[in-house]
Amino acid sequence: MNISVIGTGYVGLVTGTCFSEMGNNVWCIDIDENKIENLKKGILPIYEPGLEEMVIRNHKEGRLNFSVSYKDSIPSSDVCFIAVGTPPGEDGSADIKYVLTAASSIAEYMEGYTVIVDKSTVPVGTSEKVTESINKVLQARNATNITFDVVSNPEFLKEGVAIEDFMRPDRVVIGSNSEKATKIMKRLYEPFVGNGHPLLSMDIKSAEVTKYAANAMLATRISFMNEIAKLCDAVGGDVKAVRQGIGTDSRIGMSFLYASCGYGGSCFPKDVKELISIGKRNGFEMKIATAVEEVNNEQKKVVVHQIVSKFGENLNGKTFAIWGLAFKPQTDDMREAPSITIISELTTRGAKVKVYDPEAYIMAKTYLSKIPSELISYEDDMWSPLKNADALVLITEWKQFRQPNFDKIKELLKTPIIFDGRNQYDISLMKEKNIEYFCIGRNIQK
Repeated sequence: MNISVIGTGYVGLVTGTCFSEMGNNVWCIDIDENKIENLKKGILPIYEPGLEEMVIRNHKEGRLNFSVSYKDSIPSSDVCFIAVGTPPGEDGSADIKYVLTAASSIAEYMEGYTVIVDKSTVPVGTSEKVTESINKVLQARNATNITFDVVSNPEFLKEGVAIEDFMRPDRVVIGSNSEKATKIMKRLYEPFVGNGHPLLSMDIKSAEVTKYAANAMLATRISFMNEIAKLCDAVGGDVKAVRQGIGTDSRIGMSFLYASCGYGGSCFPKDVKELISIGKRNGFEMKIATAVEEVNNEQKKVVVHQIVSKFGENLNGKTFAIWGLAFKPQTDDMREAPSITIISELTTRGAKVKVYDPEAYIMAKTYLSKIPSELISYEDDMWSPLKNADALVLITEWKQFRQPNFDKIKELLKTPIIFDGRNQYDISLMKEKNIEYFCIGRNIQK
């Protein structure tokens, strides 16, 4: 098929690349000329394992193309995916202005029947607004004979394993009120569901709700375990043991039940906010989603509270080594990352931080730009931040942090103290190494 993807961010670039990998002719369109020129050279705006090689190969073989112009591909496209940003507004609701702008631009160049797909995470009812935008342009063009259908096809990509998620999805959700559009979408996705996982057809609004419900459910599991971790610290108990105790129940399962310093990223925080906003717009309170967000905001400060409890509120003269900046491993994404809160809180109290992350430096320097330069240094390797630091703070659980040389850590640190925001290390080993160890929900300070 001939496919256009509007937006070359995380979702758009992965979507376009994976479709081209299956032999489709794909054009990725973006208004950012510099980004498009870089993509033509194989320079990607994001880090995602395996993506760079796929982009370069498919572009070289002519299946994956990049442009700033809609007219290069829209007239010949069978399917147009809208994969632009939907940032939260001040009230938490998703802003769909970029979606509607993309829809109008598509309508300017459509020449025949086209399936327009909302791939961006959009509020319930967006498909109707997209339809209105397209009809308005077609009327202005005196081209009301051109037909189209709008489809909701939410993405369920996990950063760090997005290629695997797209190529072998748990499920594909197609929200459509058109039998013709549904048939086209099923044919497009047929190569991806050979693993036997379902391709689910439903009405458009149900598909729009599904995306928010899925992310809010996963966020709820994380916040729930973080509350259980606090309970363990208060009354005694080990949250890791509790996780085993409840996760082995087949009705619950083990996924997303890790206590931590909070969730971040482009999806969970934004989608929970929008779910709360959807409720308000329709006259009721999403009480569970509201609590999930509150718990997560508090959880991002748990490590800071531990540090303050150990060193005091005034951290002038203290230096902390930071391992991990991205909101999760295998990505450079800094959106809503716990590291932002933790580093901001520490430096506000006068501390200096020396930070290391394998991939997130460029993004981090943007998101941490308000931190005075004299209080933060970006190190080239994982060991440099530890030299004469008062403690190590683990925020992101990159693989190279999981079994480090603890003797070297002790040798480099001024004092052998680790604050572990991801519960990575064995308590008995820390005691054996005489390392003062702070983690989450494991009651070791009692």
